Amino acid sequence: MNTPSRIGPNSIIQTVNALEASYGKTKAENMLRKIGQGYLVGNLPKEMVEEAKFHTLVGALLKEIGETATSRILQESGERTARYLLKVRIPAIFQKFVKLLPPRPAFKLLLFAISKNAWTFAGSGEFAYIMTRPPEISVKVTFPTQPVVGNFYLGTFTALLQELVNPKTKIKADIQMENGGIRCNYRCEI
Repeated sequence: MNTPSRIGPNSIIQTVNALEASYGKTKAENMLRKIGQGYLVGNLPKEMVEEAKFHTLVGALLKEIGETATSRILQESGERTARYLLKVRIPAIFQKFVKLLPPRPAFKLLLFAISKNAWTFAGSGEFAYIMTRPPEISVKVTFPTQPVVGNFYLGTFTALLQELVNPKTKIKADIQMENGGIRCNYRCEI
């Protein structure tokens, strides 16, 4: 029997935090209870979680608040995750070094570093980047999910690239369903 793939707890923590920021703590907690996610109220994960929990939360939010609101929540969740990574996970000396580089080498070094820990957000899926002009990032989510999940990665990559590579970075996302999962391609104007 296969062990379920796990992802970082920020996928859930920051989604709940973004939900609370948008709707207020009380309304967000009531919503989580209503959509069958009440176990998260006052009990956010502190360790890696089964990727199914994140995708179930996203599916429940999608049914409750719709695609536009869920997309916005997930993009903010990704931005919040990036801020967490910058504060806690990405060493300050590495951040300073990357910021000294021109955008293309900075992008390449940052994405190389991210690729070494991609399992923490890709779960059972795949992560890749290519140094085309402009460079592209791709995330393939093989766990059954909805395209709105691509907004989580969009928020994370945009915030990281704007902070470490070029503050004017813009990303064009192309998110498609693929075999029940999704393929997310991010064209990065750095």
